[in-house]
Amino acid sequence: MSKLPDPIREGLQRGWKVRGGPHGAVPETLSCDVAIIGSGAGAGITAELLARAGLSVVIVEEGPLRSSSDFRQRESEAYPQLYQESASRKTEDKAISILQGRCVGGSTTVNWTSSFRTPPSTLGFWAQHFGLKDYNEQALEPYFEQAERRLNVSSWQMPPNENNELLRAGAVKLGIPVESIRRNVQGCWNLGSCGMGCPTNAKQSMLVTTLPVALEQGATLLVQTRAERLEVASGKVQALHCVGVQLNSTVAGDAARTRITAKHYVLSGGAINSPAVLLRSQAPDPHGRLGQRTFLHPVVMTAALMQQRVEGWTGAPQSLCTDHFLEAQAIDGPMGFKLEAPPLHPLILATTMPGMGQPQADLLRQFPHTHVLLALLRDGFHEQAQGGRVKLRGDGSAVLDYPLTDYVMDGARRAMLAMAEIQFAAGAQQVLPVHEMATLYSTWAQAKAAIDQLPMKPLLTKVVSAHVMGGCGLAADEKRGVVRPDGVHWQVENLSVHDGSLFPTSVGANPQLSIYGIVNRLAQGLVQRMTGQPQAQPLA
Repeated sequence: MSKLPDPIREGLQRGWKVRGGPHGAVPETLSCDVAIIGSGAGAGITAELLARAGLSVVIVEEGPLRSSSDFRQRESEAYPQLYQESASRKTEDKAISILQGRCVGGSTTVNWTSSFRTPPSTLGFWAQHFGLKDYNEQALEPYFEQAERRLNVSSWQMPPNENNELLRAGAVKLGIPVESIRRNVQGCWNLGSCGMGCPTNAKQSMLVTTLPVALEQGATLLVQTRAERLEVASGKVQALHCVGVQLNSTVAGDAARTRITAKHYVLSGGAINSPAVLLRSQAPDPHGRLGQRTFLHPVVMTAALMQQRVEGWTGAPQSLCTDHFLEAQAIDGPMGFKLEAPPLHPLILATTMPGMGQPQADLLRQFPHTHVLLALLRDGFHEQAQGGRVKLRGDGSAVLDYPLTDYVMDGARRAMLAMAEIQFAAGAQQVLPVHEMATLYSTWAQAKAAIDQLPMKPLLTKVVSAHVMGGCGLAADEKRGVVRPDGVHWQVENLSVHDGSLFPTSVGANPQLSIYGIVNRLAQGLVQRMTGQPQAQPLA
């Protein structure tokens, strides 16, 4: 088989302006029209629109530049190179593990491609509680359409893998509706290793879509370069201070330091990191909103042993879901949850499953026959679901304090019950709630009785998340949020936030398309303001 083309390496050979790490020294000073912190979903959309409008752009990314030639479907390589804290980022009490990208393209390079528009119920809640009247389906429709067309968000035409098909089989048997998940892929090989970077460039991440356009238009990309702080004075950012970092995110004693001056600054570091930059910068926060209401979609899981081989590592990672347990109650009632079937890979499974020693070894021997369901808990819509708070450690690094309240854990219990029942309906021989005190149960009645009695406590209940939102929330007035409805910081006139930290609650669905659509709107507005154009050119 001939070697696949690598558009990133080809672009570097054409002379893209990439500096940092192995790509050459970063200048001590840089100036531009717009400096963008981060290179993920919000940064990529913003960079393309700004660069195509003729503005000079500098993109600052803490992680490395890796491309399809580097993606070899190996967990041992992908997690240390492409994820925050080697895919082991955790909340302050270690009760929640967080998967979050740290590379060019951010989490879009390593996500599982699931694409949902922001649910109407979420938009309605934002309008009612945060004054975001213009954030409605009709107003956002053209921006979602543009993003979907640009990133090839479309229905998945191939049959679901067995891991997803079992979700459908069990749910349908119980009368629970199941729907297909749209994916942002083009020419997908159905490999199933999306979380390790796409080796065929089928995933339409920022790495292969918007960022190459920005670089072709002359944008500068700084990699392995950390945005340490913004220099804020007189209601404006005066400069961005950066430092070079090694691949393991440490700062060497002789690390290069860079000062970037710009007309405007866009913070797109992702929830957790974006609030942390503002905290390190001692940015104005008169109403104590910064870093507050940071949301995760806490995820709980149940595993099942099936008679047939499941091989959850093969095929599209998430192609089916059900919102039945989101729609069954009011949005501000008991915590709702969305059910999906995640991909299964040895390392991520072994570090998530409960137990140790021989019992865990016995479980892992059943890996080819293992099926897993996950529940995304929808947080942020109830007074007992306030999310978490981003704080700074002594060295200035970010950490998320995220209390798992009784309200949240009630949702976790109900989710485990729902998933176990679906798995038994799908033919499971045994089901294991992913909880340190659970064991394998052989009947639905046995599992139900056990789950009803499990102590739903942090560290006993295994909780993970790959969706981080909030911390720099949008609001119609400065008392309820950090950022104005147009994305500009309430107290800093030349600073915008364009990432998932904007969301006032969790989304209630995988958030990447929400970021694409909403930031598309905000970035077009920024182009208009900076260029004086009556209308910004939409995404190509």
